[in-house]
Amino acid sequence: MSGWAGLFCDRACILGEGPAAHPGLGRLYWLDILGKHLCERPFEGGSTTLHDLPLMASMVARVDDATLLLGAEDGLYLRDVATGRMRLLAALEADRPETRSNDGRVHPCGALWLGTMGKNAEHGLGSIYWFFRGEVRTLFSGLTIPNAIAFAADGTSAIFADSEAGTIWRVATDPATGLPAGERQVFVRIPASEGAPDGAVIDAEGLVWNARWGGASLDAYAPDGTRVRSIALPARQVTCPAFIGPDADTLVVTSATEGLDPDRTDDRFAGRTFRVPVKVKGRFEPALRVE
Repeated sequence: MSGWAGLFCDRACILGEGPAAHPGLGRLYWLDILGKHLCERPFEGGSTTLHDLPLMASMVARVDDATLLLGAEDGLYLRDVATGRMRLLAALEADRPETRSNDGRVHPCGALWLGTMGKNAEHGLGSIYWFFRGEVRTLFSGLTIPNAIAFAADGTSAIFADSEAGTIWRVATDPATGLPAGERQVFVRIPASEGAPDGAVIDAEGLVWNARWGGASLDAYAPDGTRVRSIALPARQVTCPAFIGPDADTLVVTSATEGLDPDRTDDRFAGRTFRVPVKVKGRFEPALRVE
């Protein structure tokens, strides 16, 4: 175990999630889902800017230097960086007010995988959807808390998790479309006593970096599923990592205060976003292909 380097942002999110770097703008974006905020901060220096949102959103991706994609509780939205204006791109479970979006990530081909879940984490209400050039398909259903969506750099495989099941799966994917190309196989199981798999990224060397909710840890897994490193963080409910910096060689991790006793002194950094003290061979997520 090794410790954390410090705070990237000291603002406490209720449910910090979905961090994504925008290398063209040199900024990290992330969401406070329950606080209905989009957060924005330069890779180095500067301060955090909060953008109010009209609904709960859980993940962000870049489309180009002028446009972001937000995965939100009733669909996918394009957000103008300069004005903040939002436009619905594709409805997603808009007829199901009991659900919201959760974890999501862009495949190397430009397709999006996005998970949904019950707003109260009801068993079995979660699904994972595929969006590519205007088309939406359901990939997996019957999940509870879809998480840890990430892709190999060459686009030939994906991982995803159900936090309730404590399981991360791996599945082959078509590099040209991002669609599954085989049956899912168990990649990692995490005992409930150790926490649950939350968000993940895969670096340029194939290591999976997974935030362990309830475990106060960022874990690294080799391609065979062996845990090769655990980095202790000062918040039990860590949620999702991202690569930042000009060379994508720095890891940051979001976290949450949701459901915690505010008087606890052993989790006083809950909800903050942390800078991790390891240099990695990271990579920036690709841009979403809208058309």
